[in-house]
Amino acid sequence: MASGICNYIPEILCDFPKIDDSYMRVFKLTVDTNFKAFVRAYGDFLDNLLQPLQWFLNWLQDVFVDAPWIVFLVALVAVVYLTSRNTRIAIGTALSMLVIGLVGLWEDTMITLAIVTVCTLISIVIGIPIGILMARSDRVQAVINPALDVMQTMPSFVYLIPVVMIFGIGKVPGLIAVVIYAVPPMIRLTNLGIRLVDKEVLEAADAFGSSNQQKLMNVQIPLALPTIMAGINQTIMMSLAMVVVASMIGVGGLGKNVLQAITNQYFTIGFLNGFALVAIAIIFDRTSQAYGKRLQKHSEVVHG
Repeated sequence: MASGICNYIPEILCDFPKIDDSYMRVFKLTVDTNFKAFVRAYGDFLDNLLQPLQWFLNWLQDVFVDAPWIVFLVALVAVVYLTSRNTRIAIGTALSMLVIGLVGLWEDTMITLAIVTVCTLISIVIGIPIGILMARSDRVQAVINPALDVMQTMPSFVYLIPVVMIFGIGKVPGLIAVVIYAVPPMIRLTNLGIRLVDKEVLEAADAFGSSNQQKLMNVQIPLALPTIMAGINQTIMMSLAMVVVASMIGVGGLGKNVLQAITNQYFTIGFLNGFALVAIAIIFDRTSQAYGKRLQKHSEVVHG
């Protein structure tokens, strides 16, 4: 059909003009060569720089895995209840974790929880300051927004290529890939929450002589906390979604089991590990949402 149409119109309108293959080969070779040179020059330095992250992850993973299951379960349910103040969520957490233990996935679940915990903490540490900078400057927002768009739309497998080239196979490269994928919601929602603070409240703070730092810490961040909590919620969800992909480069836990189930076509193993991931996601989601609603009600009472 297309060839028939092209018989009646100029060839240039049918065949899209392309850059000469020789130029493209030179361009690709130059980029790849320079990137490999960068890896050779700074790879060891970057490895040493991120070594504390490896130690922290290993320590947290050992704490979660080696703790008696009943102690960890009681601690987790207590944290969930104190955060959400919802008995049903606490009971659901206890039942879900018991089922996970009964099907033999307790240790893998603890490894996954450690990975998600570290990724979430890193995303919070990185995301909140950047979000604050974006909220304070339209110019900074205009610069960072395109980068966030790329981070959120780029296929997750693409993140693995430069990370593996620099750091090799292991847990830290997986953490970096997960954080790159999960941090954009934290940045965006922190920025949004601070920008949505009522201008009249800020004018009142100015009238009382508050400095910019005092307005940020005592007015903007407290009022933006529900939105920031939504960002944390989304970061956790995206971290769990990325865990399976990151298992391709050495991140263990439930993601590794899902990947093996896909490779070997083991339906039951894949389903059980998928159920465990869903259970963790629901626990985090319901708990963070309930905490966000509590913060919202508190801010309405204080500032209503």
